[in-house]
Amino acid sequence: MRFIADVMLGRLARWMRFLGFDTLYFNNITDSRLLRIAREQNRFILTRDTLLARKKGNKYCLLITANDSLQQLMEVIEKLALKRFNLLTRCVVCNGRLIRISTKNEIKNFVPEFIYLNYNFFMKCDDCGKIYWEGSHPKQFKEKIKEILK
Repeated sequence: MRFIADVMLGRLARWMRFLGFDTLYFNNITDSRLLRIAREQNRFILTRDTLLARKKGNKYCLLITANDSLQQLMEVIEKLALKRFNLLTRCVVCNGRLIRISTKNEIKNFVPEFIYLNYNFFMKCDDCGKIYWEGSHPKQFKEKIKEILK
């Protein structure tokens, strides 16, 4: 499944990306453009906008009622019965695909020295170039996800 989140769901979009879902997000987009992109790219709309959710011809739209981003994530997972997740395969910033760095030397000048010396597994966003490593944030996210999926 591919998604597009409305302007009120930026944090949810990041969580969806962390789980491996192709999720577009624009912090400034009109409803008509959002609908057009969803139709053209066959994307499911995630929204908090009741008017947008009720628009005629908008059958692939999920109205999110929770306020907290983790609760919103649980709502999406439950209502759409999502079961397959590919953690750390998408950039949480831009939605690009993450590719594994084959040799540490490729990123030596792009991460802090401590990170370079203490970690061996790195990934890089194919679009924006952001570098990821298995530090404390991914571990914390994985623990939260396990808790949510219980």
